[in-house]
Amino acid sequence: MLKSTIEALADFGQSIWLDNINRVILEKGTLFEMIKLGLRGMTSNPSIFEKAVGASSDYDKKILELSAISKSAFEIYDELTMRDIQDAADIFMPVYKETKGLDGYVSLEVSPKLAYNSEETIKEAKRLYKKVNRPNLMCKVPATKEGCSSIEELTASGININATLIFSLQQYVNAADAYINGLRRLLKTNTDISTVRSVASVFVSRTDTAIDCLLDKLTIAQPQKKEYFSGLKGRAAVANCELIYRKYRALLESREFKLLRGKGAGAQRVLWASTSTKNPFYSDIKYVSELIAKDTINTLPDATFAAFLDQGIIKEALGVNASSAENIILELKEWGIDIDKILAQLLSDGIIAFEKAFDSLLAVISKKKEELCFKGA
Repeated sequence: MLKSTIEALADFGQSIWLDNINRVILEKGTLFEMIKLGLRGMTSNPSIFEKAVGASSDYDKKILELSAISKSAFEIYDELTMRDIQDAADIFMPVYKETKGLDGYVSLEVSPKLAYNSEETIKEAKRLYKKVNRPNLMCKVPATKEGCSSIEELTASGININATLIFSLQQYVNAADAYINGLRRLLKTNTDISTVRSVASVFVSRTDTAIDCLLDKLTIAQPQKKEYFSGLKGRAAVANCELIYRKYRALLESREFKLLRGKGAGAQRVLWASTSTKNPFYSDIKYVSELIAKDTINTLPDATFAAFLDQGIIKEALGVNASSAENIILELKEWGIDIDKILAQLLSDGIIAFEKAFDSLLAVISKKKEELCFKGA
């Protein structure tokens, strides 16, 4: 039997996870079918839950049940997400076992409102981890300065962590250091560190969206260089990923990590996130095909998963020419486009966007709660 493109990619060394969750795919067998095609994990975030709850009636019965026992909007949100995450984790458990803990994880985000509060993030992540009570749960923590402190502490507590909203190389290094420091602390307690896993989620497409916009402005100011600026568009995001991937490979080969690996430690794999194509002029699988690399993960929304399943070609893309990536970053800087400043702003914007989605989700639940209770009265 021929393997699917997704299965072939896993054989190459890159796992595909799904960037979505809702009751339909959990209850109608869709997720099972995707796993048969090679899917190996799942991520979620406040925006995904907002769409799942707000755009359907799939959660209405449960909202009504919880409203009847006087649960608040947050408590209802908590119960809805717990049920989805637990069900998804159970569905992925065979993958978790077959891959010996490499894959089969489901990620749940700690409230984005705590992104700059290390103490509260730690407290909330521990609560979620205990409540979900599944070994294949990953708690998502934004890799802010405060978040990296949380990542170290949570790793030292034996909790699987998805370090998320990583945009820059420095952010990645900070998240990797936090994971390694956490493992070292955990090792001192004589705990089996082989059961603790982590991923570093690097957001991709938003980088090109921001930088392409600046290149368009340069084109307007200097129309004679239109072709030149067009040639730079759509290249910054992958170049940034190339540099992060090179650093990741170096960390894997470092003496420090090899010592931990000898004690059973698993690598904190790089996960490419936000990989749906925003620019209609780019290939719909651009951020899959151009980010194929060993020992990594790519998390895809449903449409991108289907597109790569149909069109994808397995060919190593990263780790081939890192000097080209550096040249692109330097060339952009020569034209006044400082990628570090842009990536810092994208981190800030990302946290704000997730905060708004979280607030919107609670508002949707409150509204549904009132409407459903009124109808049932």
